[in-house]
Amino acid sequence: MTATLPQRSADLAFALELADLADAISLPRFRAADLTIETKPDRTFVTDADQAVERALRERIEQALPEDSFLGEESGSAERGSRRWIIDPIDGTSNFLRGVPNWATLIALEVDGEPTVGVVSAPAFGARWWAETGTGAWGQQAGEAARQLRVSGVRDLEHASLSFQSIEQWDLAGYLRPLIELSRAVWRDRAYGDMWSYMLLAEGLVDIVAEFDVKPYDLAALVPIVREAGGRFTDIDGAESAWNGSSLATNGALHDAVVEFVSAARGKAAEPIGTAESAR
Repeated sequence: MTATLPQRSADLAFALELADLADAISLPRFRAADLTIETKPDRTFVTDADQAVERALRERIEQALPEDSFLGEESGSAERGSRRWIIDPIDGTSNFLRGVPNWATLIALEVDGEPTVGVVSAPAFGARWWAETGTGAWGQQAGEAARQLRVSGVRDLEHASLSFQSIEQWDLAGYLRPLIELSRAVWRDRAYGDMWSYMLLAEGLVDIVAEFDVKPYDLAALVPIVREAGGRFTDIDGAESAWNGSSLATNGALHDAVVEFVSAARGKAAEPIGTAESAR
């Protein structure tokens, strides 16, 4: 039975309007021969597309909702009230500048510190995902009807698919052992990367996603989508926050087991890791 798409609130409709605006700016710059690339002080990259998208979205928000606050990856924050729009103009900038289609604009509305609306728009994939608290999570491919998203029913680690994002992230955070041991405990591990890992989770195609060195603008739009699809979203220690510099998203059934597994593996940091063969 096909789920009925709920009526969109004014906030969700506005977020989707922002996504249309972002796509109209970013997609023509994707694989453009004259793309301008700069290195920021934190040694990450920024392109003229990142800057143009964020500038356009910020101007539109300030025009339409002047009482709302704003937080963007490139231009910082403007604090005005309890409602805050959080924008990552291009999540996956390194992919974008290399011509890899795994990138998206992330748009979130946070109310009293809680993300309530999330939109992920990936025009190079021809895909978009969105959610608003209490109305479910939805996805749509270009030219197709929207479909409701639901996480998987996998209940055992040995049958789970893990996306760990980046070995370097886990290593620098001091979690290399937990990553290696977790990869040995699950059925399959891959690094799909960036927002796509979380969207695969919301679609029921991946069961566990975790990463480190993440900021609010990396995660805010993802939280409502994962939760409304039936999953859980916390930091790596299981705290119900997306602002602690790490993330753990699961189908819910596996969440506590992953938190416990990672904690136990980290407690063995002084022991040699060994080889995959010796772990069997």
